[in-house]
Amino acid sequence: MKTLFFYGTLRHVPLLEIVLGRAASDIALTPGKLLDHAALSVAEGPFPCIVESQGDVTEGLLVEGLSDADIARLDFYEGSFAFDLRDVTLAGGQTAQVYFAYPGMWSTKGPWELQDWEADWAALSCFAAREVMDYFGRYSVADVARMFPMIRTRAAAMVNAAESKHGAGTLQGKVDVQRVDRVYTNYFALNEYHLRHERFDAEMSDVLERAVFVASDAALVLPYDPVRDCVMLVEQLRMGPLARGDSAVWLLEPIAGRVDPGETPEQAAHREAAEEAGITLKSLEKVAEIYASPGDSTEFFYIYVGLADLPDDATGLGGLSSEDEDIRSHLLSFDALMTLAETQQAANAPLVIATYWLARHRDRLRLISLGDTPDVT
Repeated sequence: MKTLFFYGTLRHVPLLEIVLGRAASDIALTPGKLLDHAALSVAEGPFPCIVESQGDVTEGLLVEGLSDADIARLDFYEGSFAFDLRDVTLAGGQTAQVYFAYPGMWSTKGPWELQDWEADWAALSCFAAREVMDYFGRYSVADVARMFPMIRTRAAAMVNAAESKHGAGTLQGKVDVQRVDRVYTNYFALNEYHLRHERFDAEMSDVLERAVFVASDAALVLPYDPVRDCVMLVEQLRMGPLARGDSAVWLLEPIAGRVDPGETPEQAAHREAAEEAGITLKSLEKVAEIYASPGDSTEFFYIYVGLADLPDDATGLGGLSSEDEDIRSHLLSFDALMTLAETQQAANAPLVIATYWLARHRDRLRLISLGDTPDVT
């Protein structure tokens, strides 16, 4: 049996339980202190690393009686973040092991506080840890480290889901999830659910098998210049039409991108406008918060119309080379946009939704841009 000292996120007992795969009631937990060390925030992620620092005291959680199986699970989880174990002597003389970061792996930015992390990141980290530990015994530490940015993005979507506004007037029935199999994971994931659910007649259904495409949340914004009465669309190759065998695989769309962990959908919309089209949005108008295809996908869209200056020279090529994006922007008059939608030439659902929202609110937005107050009577 081994004794470990945790100074960082694994002091959060729900996270520790997920990583160990057992309840805290089965684990010996006591407070502890490590002298001449400091827990520092890592600039590259919302977690700490520990460094030698004369005179500092690091408070933590002492965990005793850990089995070889426990250590294997902990090594798998911590190894994804480039940490390994070293022996230390705690205040009071007790020996333990601590996960130290690989030399030169992370840059630091000041003290790390558990309470701050719990307020901002604990829920997301627990969701991410459940997926990480689901890969224990199936993937290598290197595989999980490679996939971890998207694991965190999927976890962020689950945090956002708690804030969904829809559902009024619908059945709040029982769902009995008996098993979830992750049959594929990489940039996206595919889960197979085995479940029973309450029916409208109050009976429970038979066990059903359902496949779900697990994706991230996305922010989409249609830039609109109310003075020039024009919009900007972006064009890029899309895999959906390609895989369907469509004759047109480059689509005209709103600006779009995933909502990164720790980022609001509004922040994502502003960031994507700069990255994909090189424009700055003045403000955002909320259009919709919707599932892209609720029958088989977790993908959730936050759709906006963004007010912006769109002169004739605003178009060009954009996108991040680090993400292999190849994007071309276009300016269309409002009338041309409506023609695109009404003649079924707009094959992108969020674009059609934003177009008809703009048609309803265009007069108000134009009056505001000219300094007039719209008549709301």
